[in-house]
Amino acid sequence: MNPLQNILLLGILLTFALLEWRSGRYKDFGATRDDTKLEAAMLLALLALLQPGIFFITGKLGAWLMPEQRNAWAHLPAWAMFGILLVADDLTQYWWHRLSHTPLLWPLHRAHHTAHYMSIRITYRNNFFYYAMMPGIWMSGILIYLGFANVYLVYVVLKLTVIMGAHSAVRWDEPFYKHRWLHPVAWVLERTISTPATHWAHHALTNEDGIGHYKGNFGNLLFVWDLIFGSAKITRQYPARVGLQDDLIYGKERWFTEMFYPVIQSKREHSALAPGGRANAVEETDPARVLAKG
Repeated sequence: MNPLQNILLLGILLTFALLEWRSGRYKDFGATRDDTKLEAAMLLALLALLQPGIFFITGKLGAWLMPEQRNAWAHLPAWAMFGILLVADDLTQYWWHRLSHTPLLWPLHRAHHTAHYMSIRITYRNNFFYYAMMPGIWMSGILIYLGFANVYLVYVVLKLTVIMGAHSAVRWDEPFYKHRWLHPVAWVLERTISTPATHWAHHALTNEDGIGHYKGNFGNLLFVWDLIFGSAKITRQYPARVGLQDDLIYGKERWFTEMFYPVIQSKREHSALAPGGRANAVEETDPARVLAKG
């Protein structure tokens, strides 16, 4: 893996962190030590272990199974490589994300929604195995073996900028909604890429306010996938609160349980991270249903 990727990633992180610090919104996070441990551990695990490990494995498998194909697609124009990456990485991640909101895979994605604040710090807040099995990372590793390395660097930097911007506490899209003369630009932006308004809705504590959209807005880089597959909701508003209702009722899980489930399982009452636990993401957004289950 190109070390330049991590240097650029850290640069993007620091830029957004500075913007959040200057905005003062970080004071409202109320993050716990477990929040910080989970977010830091997953960021390090993804950058230092999972992504380079997957790229190493796909490179070795490529050299073993199809040695003649190394850099075989390097002759493709950059625009074609970029388009292939959008399908192989971003579209597959849309479906991986969407499937992770079903009972089967929800425990591997739940950690991303347990944050009760929006910030760049939660961008990679997830279960270890959520990323270990993510199809897009494996597909990207194969494409790098086929000769996409340089274009992938540009692609991933663009994607990470959009994703971090969508999670950021700084609502950079808000001015586009406030000023009428910018509405045409907003119309294009919110239908092309993930923005704070559309992605915050996905993290909303409830859908009852007409803003939250827990069952949709799954896109990462492109929001176009949500439009195509019928999971989009655009309100140009931001939910008042984010997180999970059952955490408010039963208390939050420990950071190592969220990160390493199912290797480590929960001892909390009514947990989706326990043997036989309820793993229904939809029910977790409705306090009446959660209480009924209790």
